Amino acid sequence: QVQLVGSGGRLVQAGGSLRLSCLASGRTFSSYVMGWFRQAPGKEREFVATINRNGGNTYYADVVKGRFTISRDNAKNTVALQMSSLQPEDTAVYYCAARMTGSFSTFESAYNYWGQGTQVTVSS
Repeated sequence: QVQLVGSGGRLVQAGGSLRLSCLASGRTFSSYVMGWFRQAPGKEREFVATINRNGGNTYYADVVKGRFTISRDNAKNTVALQMSSLQPEDTAVYYCAARMTGSFSTFESAYNYWGQGTQVTVSS
């Protein structure tokens, strides 16, 4: 079982930037595809970004493309989400997730392990 601990969420003003981090347990972090999802109040959880095992390929939801950057440091067992030009619509609980098998994916069901979530609130 893999444990993921997300952190970094806080209140930020519209137009600001924020970096979220996720620390994974274990010794096999480099074998996981990693992703970020978010869930806004009253909405279902949605895909944000994903990154492949070696960090050489990424994919983003259209609504965050150009504003968010996903990255990973396999030596430190971490994945990060750098967010800029934040808008109130970005307010959500953000979850990191790990996929054990297969290629990176936009589907929630493809991921095996989930962090506890970290709250990002963007004020207008």
